[in-house]
Amino acid sequence: MNTDLLTPYRLNDTIELKNRVLMAPLTRCMADENLVPTQDMVEYYARRADTGLIISEATIIRPDGQGYPTTPGLFTREQIEGWKKVTDAVHANGGKMFAQLWHVGRVAHPHFFDGEVLAPSAIGVEGSVPRMRELTYITPKAATTDDIKSLIADFAKAAENAIEAGFDGVEIHGANGYLIDQFLHYEANVREDEYGQTPQNMARFALEVTDAVIAAVGNERTALRVTPGAYFNMSEDNRDKAVFDYLLPELEKRNLAYLHGGIFDDSTTFESLEGKTTSEFLRAGYKGVLVGVGSYSFESAKAAINEGKFDLIAIGRPLIANSDYISKVTNGEELVPYSDEMLAELK
Repeated sequence: MNTDLLTPYRLNDTIELKNRVLMAPLTRCMADENLVPTQDMVEYYARRADTGLIISEATIIRPDGQGYPTTPGLFTREQIEGWKKVTDAVHANGGKMFAQLWHVGRVAHPHFFDGEVLAPSAIGVEGSVPRMRELTYITPKAATTDDIKSLIADFAKAAENAIEAGFDGVEIHGANGYLIDQFLHYEANVREDEYGQTPQNMARFALEVTDAVIAAVGNERTALRVTPGAYFNMSEDNRDKAVFDYLLPELEKRNLAYLHGGIFDDSTTFESLEGKTTSEFLRAGYKGVLVGVGSYSFESAKAAINEGKFDLIAIGRPLIANSDYISKVTNGEELVPYSDEMLAELK
Protein backbone atom coordinates (compact mmCIF):
# COMPACT_ATOMS: atom_id res chain seq x y z
CA MET A 1 0.00 0.00 0.00
CA ASN A 2 1.24 3.48 -0.82
CA THR A 3 -1.12 6.00 0.73
CA ASP A 4 -0.87 9.66 -0.23
CA LEU A 5 -1.44 11.54 3.03
CA LEU A 6 -2.32 14.69 1.10
CA THR A 7 -5.40 13.29 -0.68
CA PRO A 8 -8.93 13.48 0.79
CA TYR A 9 -10.08 11.06 3.48
CA ARG A 10 -13.72 10.36 4.34
CA LEU A 11 -14.15 10.10 8.11
CA ASN A 12 -17.80 9.11 7.76
CA ASP A 13 -20.92 10.03 5.81
CA THR A 14 -20.94 13.50 7.40
CA ILE A 15 -17.30 14.61 7.31
CA GLU A 16 -14.66 14.44 4.60
CA LEU A 17 -11.14 15.72 5.31
CA LYS A 18 -9.02 17.22 2.56
CA ASN A 19 -5.96 15.29 3.76
CA ARG A 20 -4.89 12.85 6.49
CA VAL A 21 -2.86 15.37 8.50
CA LEU A 22 -4.56 16.64 11.67
CA MET A 23 -3.40 19.51 13.83
CA ALA A 24 -2.94 18.04 17.30
CA PRO A 25 -4.49 19.84 20.29
CA LEU A 26 -1.89 22.29 21.63
CA THR A 27 -2.54 24.21 24.86
CA ARG A 28 -1.17 27.74 24.48
CA CYS A 29 -2.87 29.64 27.36
CA MET A 30 -3.78 32.51 25.05
CA ALA A 31 -7.46 33.15 25.88
CA ASP A 32 -8.44 36.35 27.67
CA GLU A 33 -9.20 36.68 31.38
CA ASN A 34 -12.77 35.46 30.77
CA LEU A 35 -11.41 32.40 28.91
CA VAL A 36 -12.70 33.79 25.61
CA PRO A 37 -10.70 33.14 22.42
CA THR A 38 -8.77 36.20 21.24
CA GLN A 39 -8.19 37.68 17.79
CA ASP A 40 -4.66 36.24 17.91
CA MET A 41 -6.24 32.80 18.25
CA VAL A 42 -8.57 33.47 15.30
CA GLU A 43 -5.58 34.24 13.11
CA TYR A 44 -3.46 31.40 14.52
CA TYR A 45 -6.00 28.71 13.68
CA ALA A 46 -6.99 30.27 10.34
CA ARG A 47 -3.38 30.02 9.18
CA ARG A 48 -3.44 26.25 9.75
CA ALA A 49 -6.74 25.53 7.98
CA ASP A 50 -5.02 23.59 5.20
CA THR A 51 -4.62 20.63 7.54
CA GLY A 52 -7.30 17.97 7.12
CA LEU A 53 -8.70 18.72 10.57
CA ILE A 54 -7.73 21.13 13.33
CA ILE A 55 -8.28 19.83 16.85
CA SER A 56 -8.56 22.84 19.12
CA GLU A 57 -6.46 23.36 22.18
CA ALA A 58 -8.06 21.70 25.20
CA THR A 59 -11.16 23.71 26.13
CA ILE A 60 -12.74 23.48 29.56
CA ILE A 61 -16.36 22.42 29.92
CA ARG A 62 -17.08 24.33 33.17
CA PRO A 63 -15.24 26.52 35.69
CA ASP A 64 -13.96 23.76 38.00
CA GLY A 65 -12.30 22.07 35.03
CA GLN A 66 -9.55 24.68 34.90
CA GLY A 67 -5.97 23.89 35.89
CA TYR A 68 -3.93 26.33 33.82
CA PRO A 69 -4.15 30.11 33.32
CA THR A 70 -6.14 31.59 30.42
CA THR A 71 -7.19 28.31 28.85
CA PRO A 72 -10.37 28.80 26.79
CA GLY A 73 -13.80 27.61 27.84
CA LEU A 74 -17.03 26.57 26.14
CA PHE A 75 -19.57 27.27 28.86
CA THR A 76 -20.47 30.97 28.56
CA ARG A 77 -22.19 32.90 25.79
CA GLU A 78 -19.09 35.07 25.36
CA GLN A 79 -16.87 32.01 24.94
CA ILE A 80 -19.21 30.48 22.36
CA GLU A 81 -19.21 33.72 20.38
CA GLY A 82 -15.41 33.93 20.64
CA TRP A 83 -15.01 30.43 19.25
CA LYS A 84 -17.50 31.27 16.46
CA LYS A 85 -14.98 33.82 15.16
CA VAL A 86 -12.32 31.11 15.13
CA THR A 87 -14.42 28.50 13.33
CA ASP A 88 -15.69 31.09 10.82
CA ALA A 89 -12.09 31.97 9.95
CA VAL A 90 -11.08 28.30 9.64
CA HIS A 91 -14.07 27.53 7.44
CA ALA A 92 -13.43 30.61 5.30
CA ASN A 93 -9.98 29.16 4.59
CA GLY A 94 -11.45 25.79 3.66
CA GLY A 95 -10.67 23.98 6.89
CA LYS A 96 -12.51 21.83 9.41
CA MET A 97 -12.21 21.98 13.20
CA PHE A 98 -13.14 19.89 16.23
CA ALA A 99 -13.25 21.29 19.78
CA GLN A 100 -11.36 19.27 22.38
CA LEU A 101 -13.54 19.09 25.52
CA TRP A 102 -11.58 19.11 28.77
CA HIS A 103 -11.88 18.78 32.51
CA VAL A 104 -8.56 18.45 34.32
CA GLY A 105 -9.95 16.70 37.42
CA ARG A 106 -7.48 16.53 40.30
CA VAL A 107 -5.01 18.95 38.70
CA ALA A 108 -7.59 21.75 38.78
CA HIS A 109 -6.85 24.57 41.21
CA PRO A 110 -9.38 26.65 43.17
CA HIS A 111 -7.36 29.76 42.37
CA PHE A 112 -9.32 29.73 39.11
CA PHE A 113 -12.85 29.11 40.45
CA ASP A 114 -15.05 28.97 43.53
CA GLY A 115 -15.55 25.43 44.72
CA GLU A 116 -13.94 22.08 45.24
CA VAL A 117 -11.47 20.18 43.11
CA LEU A 118 -13.20 17.02 41.87
CA ALA A 119 -11.58 13.69 41.01
CA PRO A 120 -12.49 9.99 41.08
CA SER A 121 -10.82 9.63 44.48
CA ALA A 122 -9.33 11.89 47.15
CA ILE A 123 -5.79 11.31 45.91
CA GLY A 124 -3.73 14.40 45.14
CA VAL A 125 -0.68 14.82 42.96
CA GLU A 126 2.65 16.36 43.91
CA GLY A 127 3.75 19.58 42.30
CA SER A 128 2.38 22.90 41.16
CA VAL A 129 0.41 24.51 38.35
CA PRO A 130 2.39 25.03 35.12
CA ARG A 131 3.01 28.72 34.39
CA MET A 132 1.89 29.52 37.97
CA ARG A 133 4.33 27.55 40.10
CA GLU A 134 3.30 29.41 43.26
CA LEU A 135 0.06 27.37 43.18
CA THR A 136 0.58 23.88 44.60
CA TYR A 137 -1.93 21.12 43.98
CA ILE A 138 -4.43 20.24 46.69
CA THR A 139 -6.10 16.98 47.65
CA PRO A 140 -9.29 16.68 45.60
CA LYS A 141 -12.74 15.65 46.75
CA ALA A 142 -13.91 12.26 45.53
CA ALA A 143 -16.81 13.00 43.18
CA THR A 144 -20.20 11.83 44.40
CA THR A 145 -22.56 10.06 42.02
CA ASP A 146 -24.49 13.34 41.75
CA ASP A 147 -21.23 15.12 40.89
CA ILE A 148 -20.59 12.52 38.20
CA LYS A 149 -24.05 12.99 36.70
CA SER A 150 -23.43 16.74 36.61
CA LEU A 151 -20.05 16.28 34.92
CA ILE A 152 -21.55 14.00 32.26
CA ALA A 153 -24.31 16.54 31.58
CA ASP A 154 -21.74 19.34 31.31
CA PHE A 155 -19.63 17.41 28.80
CA ALA A 156 -22.76 16.98 26.68
CA LYS A 157 -23.71 20.65 27.04
CA ALA A 158 -20.19 21.72 26.04
CA ALA A 159 -20.52 19.52 22.94
CA GLU A 160 -23.78 21.27 22.05
CA ASN A 161 -22.10 24.62 22.64
CA ALA A 162 -19.25 23.57 20.35
CA ILE A 163 -21.62 22.82 17.48
CA GLU A 164 -23.38 26.14 18.12
CA ALA A 165 -19.96 27.79 17.95
CA GLY A 166 -19.46 26.34 14.48
CA PHE A 167 -17.18 23.40 15.21
CA ASP A 168 -17.53 20.40 12.90
CA GLY A 169 -17.38 18.02 15.86
CA VAL A 170 -15.76 17.42 19.23
CA GLU A 171 -12.92 15.38 20.64
CA ILE A 172 -13.48 14.34 24.25
CA HIS A 173 -10.21 14.65 26.18
CA GLY A 174 -9.96 11.28 27.92
CA ALA A 175 -6.16 11.25 28.09
CA ASN A 176 -2.99 12.54 29.69
CA GLY A 177 -3.87 12.26 33.37
CA TYR A 178 -6.95 14.51 33.29
CA LEU A 179 -10.39 13.72 34.70
CA ILE A 180 -11.61 10.94 32.41
CA ASP A 181 -8.16 9.34 32.35
CA GLN A 182 -8.07 9.45 36.17
CA PHE A 183 -11.12 7.17 36.26
CA LEU A 184 -9.35 4.74 33.90
CA HIS A 185 -6.21 4.20 36.01
CA TYR A 186 -5.88 2.38 39.31
CA GLU A 187 -3.36 4.88 40.66
CA ALA A 188 -6.00 7.62 40.63
CA ASN A 189 -9.19 5.58 41.09
CA VAL A 190 -9.74 3.64 44.32
CA ARG A 191 -13.51 4.01 44.32
CA GLU A 192 -15.61 1.16 45.72
CA ASP A 193 -18.85 1.99 43.89
CA GLU A 194 -19.97 1.39 40.31
CA TYR A 195 -17.14 3.62 39.02
CA GLY A 196 -14.24 1.70 40.56
CA GLN A 197 -12.41 -1.57 41.23
CA THR A 198 -13.22 -3.51 38.04
CA PRO A 199 -12.39 -2.70 34.40
CA GLN A 200 -16.09 -2.41 33.57
CA ASN A 201 -16.70 -0.01 36.43
CA MET A 202 -13.57 2.06 35.82
CA ALA A 203 -14.50 2.47 32.14
CA ARG A 204 -18.07 3.47 33.01
CA PHE A 205 -17.48 7.23 33.30
CA ALA A 206 -15.61 7.43 29.99
CA LEU A 207 -18.40 5.52 28.24
CA GLU A 208 -21.19 7.51 29.90
CA VAL A 209 -19.54 10.78 28.83
CA THR A 210 -19.08 9.43 25.31
CA ASP A 211 -22.69 8.27 25.12
CA ALA A 212 -23.99 11.61 26.40
CA VAL A 213 -21.93 13.52 23.84
CA ILE A 214 -23.10 11.19 21.06
CA ALA A 215 -26.71 11.77 22.15
CA ALA A 216 -26.07 15.53 21.99
CA VAL A 217 -24.22 15.88 18.67
CA GLY A 218 -24.14 12.48 16.92
CA ASN A 219 -21.53 9.73 16.78
CA GLU A 220 -20.14 11.00 13.48
CA ARG A 221 -19.18 14.27 15.22
CA THR A 222 -17.78 12.63 18.37
CA ALA A 223 -14.17 11.56 18.88
CA LEU A 224 -12.12 10.58 21.92
CA ARG A 225 -8.49 10.84 22.98
CA VAL A 226 -7.03 8.21 25.33
CA THR A 227 -3.68 7.26 26.84
CA PRO A 228 -3.70 3.63 27.97
CA GLY A 229 -0.06 3.75 29.06
CA ALA A 230 0.25 5.51 32.42
CA TYR A 231 1.18 9.08 31.69
CA PHE A 232 1.12 12.67 32.91
CA ASN A 233 0.82 13.02 36.72
CA MET A 234 0.20 9.28 36.91
CA SER A 235 2.27 6.21 37.71
CA GLU A 236 2.01 2.94 35.81
CA ASP A 237 0.00 0.02 37.11
CA ASN A 238 -0.07 -3.27 35.24
CA ARG A 239 -3.76 -3.68 36.10
CA ASP A 240 -4.61 -0.70 33.86
CA LYS A 241 -4.35 -2.75 30.66
CA ALA A 242 -7.48 -4.71 31.55
CA VAL A 243 -9.46 -1.46 31.80
CA PHE A 244 -8.53 -0.52 28.24
CA ASP A 245 -8.98 -4.10 27.01
CA TYR A 246 -12.61 -3.65 28.09
CA LEU A 247 -12.95 -0.01 26.97
CA LEU A 248 -11.66 -0.26 23.38
CA PRO A 249 -14.19 -2.80 22.02
CA GLU A 250 -16.96 -0.84 23.75
CA LEU A 251 -15.80 2.34 22.00
CA GLU A 252 -15.66 0.52 18.68
CA LYS A 253 -19.38 -0.23 19.03
CA ARG A 254 -20.06 3.52 19.25
CA ASN A 255 -18.75 4.12 15.70
CA LEU A 256 -16.87 7.28 16.67
CA ALA A 257 -15.46 9.76 14.17
CA TYR A 258 -12.03 8.61 15.36
CA LEU A 259 -10.00 7.47 18.36
CA HIS A 260 -6.81 9.43 19.08
CA GLY A 261 -3.76 8.38 21.07
CA GLY A 262 -2.19 10.89 23.44
CA ILE A 263 1.59 10.61 23.67
CA PHE A 264 4.59 12.90 23.04
CA ASP A 265 6.66 10.10 21.54
CA ASP A 266 4.94 7.04 20.09
CA SER A 267 8.16 5.03 20.17
CA THR A 268 7.73 4.84 23.96
CA THR A 269 6.77 1.36 25.14
CA PHE A 270 4.92 0.58 28.36
CA GLU A 271 5.38 -2.37 30.65
CA SER A 272 1.72 -2.03 31.59
CA LEU A 273 0.84 -2.60 27.91
CA GLU A 274 3.06 -5.68 27.72
CA GLY A 275 5.80 -3.77 25.93
CA LYS A 276 3.60 -2.17 23.27
CA THR A 277 3.57 1.44 22.18
CA THR A 278 0.37 3.48 22.50
CA SER A 279 -0.55 3.13 18.82
CA GLU A 280 0.30 -0.60 18.75
CA PHE A 281 -1.93 -1.24 21.72
CA LEU A 282 -4.80 0.89 20.37
CA ARG A 283 -4.64 -0.68 16.91
CA ALA A 284 -4.72 -4.19 18.38
CA GLY A 285 -7.87 -3.41 20.36
CA TYR A 286 -9.71 -0.96 18.10
CA LYS A 287 -10.59 -1.39 14.44
CA GLY A 288 -12.24 1.98 13.80
CA VAL A 289 -10.52 5.13 12.54
CA LEU A 290 -7.33 5.60 14.60
CA VAL A 291 -5.21 8.74 14.82
CA GLY A 292 -1.51 8.33 15.55
CA VAL A 293 0.53 11.02 17.27
CA GLY A 294 3.86 11.49 18.97
CA SER A 295 7.09 12.76 17.37
CA TYR A 296 6.27 11.59 13.85
CA SER A 297 7.68 13.30 10.82
CA PHE A 298 5.58 13.44 7.68
CA GLU A 299 7.61 10.60 6.19
CA SER A 300 7.58 8.39 9.28
CA ALA A 301 3.83 8.95 9.62
CA LYS A 302 3.32 7.98 5.99
CA ALA A 303 5.31 4.79 6.56
CA ALA A 304 3.29 3.95 9.68
CA ILE A 305 -0.03 4.53 7.87
CA ASN A 306 1.14 2.40 4.94
CA GLU A 307 1.96 -0.37 7.44
CA GLY A 308 -1.59 -0.17 8.86
CA LYS A 309 -0.52 1.13 12.28
CA PHE A 310 -3.15 3.89 12.19
CA ASP A 311 -5.24 5.82 9.64
CA LEU A 312 -4.53 9.52 10.26
CA ILE A 313 -1.64 11.45 11.79
CA ALA A 314 -1.86 14.34 14.27
CA ILE A 315 1.07 16.75 14.07
CA GLY A 316 1.80 19.01 17.04
CA ARG A 317 5.01 20.96 17.59
CA PRO A 318 5.98 21.16 13.89
CA LEU A 319 2.67 22.98 13.32
CA ILE A 320 3.56 25.50 16.02
CA ALA A 321 6.81 26.17 14.18
CA ASN A 322 5.34 26.01 10.66
CA SER A 323 1.88 27.45 10.08
CA ASP A 324 2.44 26.52 6.40
CA TYR A 325 3.28 22.89 7.25
CA ILE A 326 1.06 21.38 4.54
CA SER A 327 2.50 23.65 1.87
CA LYS A 328 6.03 22.78 2.93
CA VAL A 329 5.56 19.02 2.97
CA THR A 330 3.68 19.21 -0.33
CA ASN A 331 6.58 21.03 -1.95
CA GLY A 332 9.38 19.21 -0.15
CA GLU A 333 10.55 22.38 1.61
CA GLU A 334 12.56 22.31 4.81
CA LEU A 335 10.60 22.75 8.04
CA VAL A 336 11.55 25.29 10.69
CA PRO A 337 12.55 23.30 13.79
CA TYR A 338 10.36 23.73 16.87
CA SER A 339 11.78 25.44 19.96
CA ASP A 340 10.14 26.21 23.31
CA GLU A 341 10.54 29.97 22.83
CA MET A 342 7.86 29.71 20.14
CA LEU A 343 5.25 29.10 22.87
CA ALA A 344 5.42 32.76 23.87
CA GLU A 345 3.58 33.98 20.78
CA LEU A 346 0.91 32.81 18.40
CA LYS A 347 2.27 32.87 14.86
